[in-house]
Amino acid sequence: MLLEVFLPLSLAFIMFSLGYGLTISDFTRVVKFPKAFAMGAVAQIVMLPLIAFTMLHIFSLPPELAVGVMILAFCPGGVTSNIFSKLADGAVALSVTMTAIMSLLAVVTVPLLVSFSNDYFLGVAAPEINVTTLGIQMFLLTAVPVGIGVALRAIAPRFADIAEPWTGRIAVALFALIVVGAIASNWSLFLDNLPTLGPILIILNAVLLVLGVILSRTGGLNMKESKTIAIETGVQNATLGIAIGSLIVGQTLSSLPAFALPSGVYGITMYFVMAPFIIWARSAAGSNVDQQPSAA
Repeated sequence: MLLEVFLPLSLAFIMFSLGYGLTISDFTRVVKFPKAFAMGAVAQIVMLPLIAFTMLHIFSLPPELAVGVMILAFCPGGVTSNIFSKLADGAVALSVTMTAIMSLLAVVTVPLLVSFSNDYFLGVAAPEINVTTLGIQMFLLTAVPVGIGVALRAIAPRFADIAEPWTGRIAVALFALIVVGAIASNWSLFLDNLPTLGPILIILNAVLLVLGVILSRTGGLNMKESKTIAIETGVQNATLGIAIGSLIVGQTLSSLPAFALPSGVYGITMYFVMAPFIIWARSAAGSNVDQQPSAA
């Protein structure tokens, strides 16, 4: 019962912390710099799921785990991608803007895409997914907390400037607790599936980071923006993936379902990929001219 309450409340607070760090300008920035956002959105909504879908046919995972990987692929970056973007000396404002808008769009896109993946990989054995119900649950767990955070910051901006760093730290701690709790509660299951899930998750993470940089640079974005697009494409919200996978079958961390297991494993493996990427990214500063925002 405790975990049934802890998981959704933790996710809600993580999304609240995201909203609490946002202002209206973070949403309107898309109009000012549409090129970078458009390329990032295409990479997240189109390229990421297609690559994940293709890799699942190469690795041939069990159907339930395949659906779990697709659930993870549909999740936006979350607070973690903003932190990684800052550590990588990327365009943090672009990262925050993308995370905010893509998190809101996910309320509509994720339930539909999850339902498709569920039917495709499991066929007649697929559990029934009520797209409307899943969408409402996601709205309550993600969009509402983000909206509350934005509203509270607008009402008391000075207090938010002081409190927001602390809410961010708490959100990161909750993310770690959820992932560690999910793995610790299902340690044998984690060990049994790590040889199966580890390679595809690590390769998927690395491929998306590389393609994100290549796509952005080819499209004319500067290096800061390119690093951020790569991170927003290659880093998914593992907490949201665990929550969605658990919501579908009505299970929690005490009994992690196969749908949520890839997100739990990914919460650990992504650091093995992101550490070398951030080291490279910090050295790939580029020239001063290269750092000017791409307004076109």
